[in-house]
Amino acid sequence: MSIFVCPVCGTPLEKEGGSLRCENHHCFDLAAEGYCNLLPANRKNSKEPGDSREMAASRSRFLSKGYYAPLLEAVSELAAEACVDISAPVVLDCGCGEGYYTSGIREALAEKGFSPIIAGFDISKPSVRRAAKRSGEIEWAVASVFAVPAPDACADLVLNLFSPLAEEEFRRVLKPGGTFLYAVPGRRHLWGLKEAVYDEPYENEEKLTPYAGFTYQDVRRVRGTIFLDDPEDIAALFQMTPYYWKTSEKGSERAARLKTLETEISFDLHVFTKDR
Repeated sequence: MSIFVCPVCGTPLEKEGGSLRCENHHCFDLAAEGYCNLLPANRKNSKEPGDSREMAASRSRFLSKGYYAPLLEAVSELAAEACVDISAPVVLDCGCGEGYYTSGIREALAEKGFSPIIAGFDISKPSVRRAAKRSGEIEWAVASVFAVPAPDACADLVLNLFSPLAEEEFRRVLKPGGTFLYAVPGRRHLWGLKEAVYDEPYENEEKLTPYAGFTYQDVRRVRGTIFLDDPEDIAALFQMTPYYWKTSEKGSERAARLKTLETEISFDLHVFTKDR
């Protein structure tokens, strides 16, 4: 039985050969990499929604170097705390990107003796294709966070790391008492990069925002400094951020000329539980 449900009728999906099928005979083929496309054409906002192939490749290159390892460690610790009394927790990574955090969390939970059941999905097909190549122990799909292809109250832990917030859907798929972990950039995240490309760099807003049906438990802050001495890594970092699209041509030229970069990294991990 798949964690995912049919995006057309909402009934459970079961694997049959190289496909996922529901009782109403809707069929979704599994790609060679092992993921499934559960994003109906009428729910796409463009021909190829989400991160492009180039952005997915840049993120994969950058993250594989371990620059954001402190964030992965913090998220893995919080995941273990959230699942402490659950031997086989169900985890949904909503907006999983190319699977770096999803796979890392699965490995960390397994090392601590858990038997996690994990699914990750993202609206970007190039990202999910890379995620599926990263781990065959996780169920992967192309899907939108605004129409999560999972049943009501199925998950013990919902992750949303730098992806669009769909609080109603996350509340729907979480079990009562389940944990919602929401990661956003901290105040001075990538400040060194901003100083390099912007005439007037700005700090990110930090705030506590309550959401209906959830109770705040904690805000875990991750702070550090990274040093990049490979221009290709700097280019990958720039291309995987929103700054790539928001920066002027002049700022982009500045980024392209960087040979080294020292910058702060700053992440805020907001921890909620779903009200019972």
